[in-house]
Amino acid sequence: MRMDLFPEKPVPSSSRFAPLADRMRPKDLGEFMGQGHILGEGKPLRQAILQDELSSLILWGPPGSGKTTLAQIIAAMTGSHFIPFSAVTSGIKEIREVIKAAEEEQRYAGKRTILFIDEIHRFNKAQQDAFLPHVEKGTIILIGATTENPSFEVIAPLLSRTKVFALNPLSEEDLVTILKRALADAERGLGGMKTEVTEEALRYMAALADGDARRSLNTLEMAVSTTRPDPEGVRHISLAVAEEAGQRKALLYDRAGEEHYNLISALHKSLRDSDPDAALYWLGRMLEAGEDPLYLARRMVRFASEDIGNADPAALQIAVAAKEAYHFLGSPEGELALAQCAVYLATAPKSNAIYAAFQEVQKDIQGQPALPVPLHLRNAPTSLMAQLGYAKGYQYAHHFPEAHVEQEHLPENLRGRIYYHPSDRGHEGKIKEVLERRRRRKEDQEK
Repeated sequence: MRMDLFPEKPVPSSSRFAPLADRMRPKDLGEFMGQGHILGEGKPLRQAILQDELSSLILWGPPGSGKTTLAQIIAAMTGSHFIPFSAVTSGIKEIREVIKAAEEEQRYAGKRTILFIDEIHRFNKAQQDAFLPHVEKGTIILIGATTENPSFEVIAPLLSRTKVFALNPLSEEDLVTILKRALADAERGLGGMKTEVTEEALRYMAALADGDARRSLNTLEMAVSTTRPDPEGVRHISLAVAEEAGQRKALLYDRAGEEHYNLISALHKSLRDSDPDAALYWLGRMLEAGEDPLYLARRMVRFASEDIGNADPAALQIAVAAKEAYHFLGSPEGELALAQCAVYLATAPKSNAIYAAFQEVQKDIQGQPALPVPLHLRNAPTSLMAQLGYAKGYQYAHHFPEAHVEQEHLPENLRGRIYYHPSDRGHEGKIKEVLERRRRRKEDQEK
């Protein structure tokens, strides 16, 4: 979502020798793309900026989502002195120097200081503690930027004195707009060059960036700078050129289209047919094409119950663990956990008995009357309920051999119904033996 333009002081332009991504930083909220959930009309952050009532805050979001740029725009709009501060290269000594400079700026120039701390999560507890009194006194307005969850990486006292705003990855449409703006801007961008870029190439560079504006602009700059002009001086950027600049092949894929369903079907059937090599290939194809890894993890969690079930109960645990591992590590490290899971699922014994049983249960729920719970299965917490027969005749399983007792548990109209028919594969074969032995014993008792 693009923010409406309103009067404000622009951020100073970058040097013409700076990388394209730096030169094309938005100068004001009119150019700022995305983040409508916090900067849209009437949203608290926008109102705080417009009314010059800003307090310390933390911007939490992925790389290239606009954290640094937004901090610069806020400083320009509020007429504040802006000091960028890196948690990677600075310590307590530098903090003291910055605070002293902020005090002098306030005393002699009457200006507030916005202290922007990039990667604030890299500061240790003592370093974060050093900011507390100055944030409280208003010596500085602290704007921290982090890609990590502030709840875990920022100390509680500092977190309680700041407002956290979460930034989202930019959409593909936002990134395409940013790329087109860079191609048209003769002052800061590539507008001084004769460049023709196909829509296909633009969308590839946007998709490749995974919501990161800096990454998409870097790819565009590489594509333009390495392409020779034709005799008329025009540089033609095709999909092939964009692939070369991005160092990745653009695979045929559409997350919402037919190819998406073709590939996930191939992966699912390769797993079901116990082919680990094909499963790895289709998993890799989808990841390389830009599929959400957590979508693939969810599909494998589902597969573990639908196609393996109790034939190997560990399959579900491994699938959930792979999802958690990816969530913890991210790409590309976490993708190996998904590959490990795919191989395990493909080579595990298969059974769809749980899936088939639950489908039968759902049919009966829809097609049969919903009779009440048998009285002997109900609890009787009051004397009245006991008088009405609640819990009467219930047999406590632990008082019987093997902790098993023969009593009816289904409603009257479903007595004797068997839903679960375990296979003889893997662990489910043992379950089958136990159930068959119990059913034979029940039949013998009824004779």
